[in-house]
Amino acid sequence: MRWMDKLKKKWNIRSNWDFWMIMLTFSLAGMSLLSIRKVVFPLLGITADTPLWVKVLVYIPLFPPIYQLGLLFFGFLLGQFPFFWEKEKRLLQFLLGRLKHVKH
Repeated sequence: MRWMDKLKKKWNIRSNWDFWMIMLTFSLAGMSLLSIRKVVFPLLGITADTPLWVKVLVYIPLFPPIYQLGLLFFGFLLGQFPFFWEKEKRLLQFLLGRLKHVKH
C-alpha cells in the first residue's frame, strides 16, 4: 500500500487507524451533501424541471462551506478534529490571502 504510506507521510499521520478514520470522514462529509441537497433544493424552489445552470449557480456558493462544516463535524465524531481543523485554518488563510489580492 505505497499510496497509503505517501498520504500518511504527507498528512503527518502515524497510524493506519487515523488514516482510515480520515478517509471515512471525507466520505461521510461528501455523502451527507446528497441528503442535504435533497432538503435544501426544494426549500429554495428548485425542482427536477429547474435548468441545470440555476442548480449549479445555487450549488457552487452554498455547498462547499457545508462540506467543510461536515468535515469538521464528522472529524469530531471520528476523533480526527485536530487534523481537519488544521486543514480548515490553512484553507481559510489561503482564501483570505486571495481576497486581499483581489481588493488591491
